[in-house]
Amino acid sequence: MPRIKRALISVSDKEGIVPFAKELKKLGFEIVSTGGTAKFLKKGGVKVLDVEEVTGYPKMLDGRVKSLHPVIHAGILANRSKKSHLNDLRKFKIAPIDIVVCNLYPFEEVTANPKVKHEEAIENIDIGGPTMVRASAKNYKDVAIIVDPADYEPISEELKKKKGKLSPATKEKLAMKAFQHTARYDSLIQTYFLNKLEDPTITLPSNINLALDKVQSLRYGENPHQQGAFYKELGWKGPSIAMVDQLHGKELSYNNIMDLDAAWEMVNYFSDPAVAIIKHSNPCGLAKAKDLLSAYKKAYACDTVSAFGSIIAFNRKVDAATANELENLFVEAVIAPSYVPSALKILKKKKNLRIMVMPAAFVGKPFKGLNYKRVSGGFLVQTTDAKKISGEDLKVVTKKQPSVLEMQDLLFAWGVVKFVKSNAIVMAKNGATIGVGAGQMSRVDAVKIAIEKSGEKCRRCTLASDAFFPFRDAIDVAAKAGVRAIIQPGGSIRDAQVIQACDELGIAMVFTGVRHFRH
Repeated sequence: MPRIKRALISVSDKEGIVPFAKELKKLGFEIVSTGGTAKFLKKGGVKVLDVEEVTGYPKMLDGRVKSLHPVIHAGILANRSKKSHLNDLRKFKIAPIDIVVCNLYPFEEVTANPKVKHEEAIENIDIGGPTMVRASAKNYKDVAIIVDPADYEPISEELKKKKGKLSPATKEKLAMKAFQHTARYDSLIQTYFLNKLEDPTITLPSNINLALDKVQSLRYGENPHQQGAFYKELGWKGPSIAMVDQLHGKELSYNNIMDLDAAWEMVNYFSDPAVAIIKHSNPCGLAKAKDLLSAYKKAYACDTVSAFGSIIAFNRKVDAATANELENLFVEAVIAPSYVPSALKILKKKKNLRIMVMPAAFVGKPFKGLNYKRVSGGFLVQTTDAKKISGEDLKVVTKKQPSVLEMQDLLFAWGVVKFVKSNAIVMAKNGATIGVGAGQMSRVDAVKIAIEKSGEKCRRCTLASDAFFPFRDAIDVAAKAGVRAIIQPGGSIRDAQVIQACDELGIAMVFTGVRHFRH
């Protein structure tokens, strides 16, 4: 007489489980179930065998121990091709388990509540579930492990076609998903504890489990011959480009997401109304003003040519007047905390314009997670460059003191240059960039490019450099163009020569003591 096939079902997410269990019953499976799942199945009209009836033990420790028993795990782990395993099953009168359906306690959902108590989080760390999942996945040649409700229908169809059996390839795929399921779960728990402890000694722990959920597939990566997708970091609850909502427009591309992240990071640095116009993660214009429209006009004036096909970020609610200014400019995407209805109506006239909303709770709050940089065979990891400075942090090193207006522009330019790819030079006047030199191998070349971009506006402007000047040549070039005040970190072995050049040329210079390389 052939043995009865047995399925063990213990799920937190009960979506679709009753119809699936009924299909298993039709195929001749005996159903064993635990606790709340057993009650749910019985209520749905499915006859089940409670796990206590199988193990001979009631649940204990307030439900912490239910399925952790040799009768369950021997039934899962027994290798059907080994006589010794089968002999053990017969000796101890243990029935093999052929299918395990299990997903885990809702730790992610529970801890997503900012008011969750630590004790509640702890009780939602599943123990028996991961043990069953891992045991089943280890023995996937004999046991099918199902963790995803989306698999119920295709598994039912295959079981019906193959008279209660599944192909080795299917069981191997299910095992892979199972290990992904438990790995993701453990990463969520690790992240929860890291965030809770907030211990600076473990900001960069000895090992990092980088767990990500796919947000969306992309048409391609940076270029059409590259595949691309967007993933979000598990457990991250702070400011994030992964949290934005799209109100209108085409699907986002790989490059759109990169530039949206850079644009928001830049504009979110400033407390005054500010606008950033971005191309290839660098600003072609950034300005602040008393109102958003004025800030936009100043930012756009910096480089009207490069603004074509840009990403634009606003750190205030976009009004109709500002939206109207975009009418004749081709823009890939815009991002802001919100839009007045009339502004949305105007912007939506552009069929393909991607209109993005950053949750208001994140405005003014910089990203402070870890930054990862892929290199061959590994990652470079660092904390975020969230350093800010004020006038009190600056040291005037020249004979000439910067004026009040120059000091304001120096601090503004310094706030911009930290977001520009190195070597970086930013020239500013009246709270707006007028020229940007980005990503140059030579600092003096970066100065020359910024001057060329500035044109006549360079007269009596300020200049920011993300790192020190190794020689005085850049100072000579800047002075000839009309620069009157410079902000830089200092720290070069030739600082004295650079300061002397400023004194000779009537330029005020301040040191920040902080460098902002960006690669």
